[in-house]
Amino acid sequence: MRAVILSCTLKASPEPSNTEALAKVVSAELRKAGAEVEMIRLVDHDIRPGVTADEGRGDGWPAIDARLKAADIIVFATPTWLGQMSSVCLRALERMDAWFEETDDSGRPVAFGKVAGVVVTGNEDGAHNIVATVCQGLIDMGFTIPGQSWTYWHLGPGPGPDYSETDQGHDYSDRVGRNAARNLIAVAKAITPETYPVPEGGA
Repeated sequence: MRAVILSCTLKASPEPSNTEALAKVVSAELRKAGAEVEMIRLVDHDIRPGVTADEGRGDGWPAIDARLKAADIIVFATPTWLGQMSSVCLRALERMDAWFEETDDSGRPVAFGKVAGVVVTGNEDGAHNIVATVCQGLIDMGFTIPGQSWTYWHLGPGPGPDYSETDQGHDYSDRVGRNAARNLIAVAKAITPETYPVPEGGA
């Protein structure tokens, strides 16, 4: 079982990321269940704007795209800005638009048999809207979204401490994150391609 967490923080490495801090709670639980987990901080890569699999020379997306296609579980981890997902998260979704045109060797959409979840942090509201927006796009692609396959942390609108600066709210966010990881693993195991063979004549 392979999982990829797309860290959509706006902070370049090695600056600490609050979003990654919460995503690591999910990652640890995925590993505990036996998954191989990779976290990719997207802002460290030159990901060109566009909706194709490869936007030309120097584009960092194709290598990331290949790792996503090899994964069983994909988690989008994004901060909240102005009540919305980060621009980095939106760009990743835009680039995955190319998946609509791609199929596997059996003729099924490449997202079939994959599950996805969401991690959101920020000291303003908007988490439920972000989860809904990200998941809707992924459902359209063919991903399966398990129940409660998300977690979020925020302290309400306006300025305030970040996730890594306070313990407030961690009990809930961390517990829900661990549950999200368990649900992702369980459903990923249940919907592997072997469990729904392609009928004769193709998908």
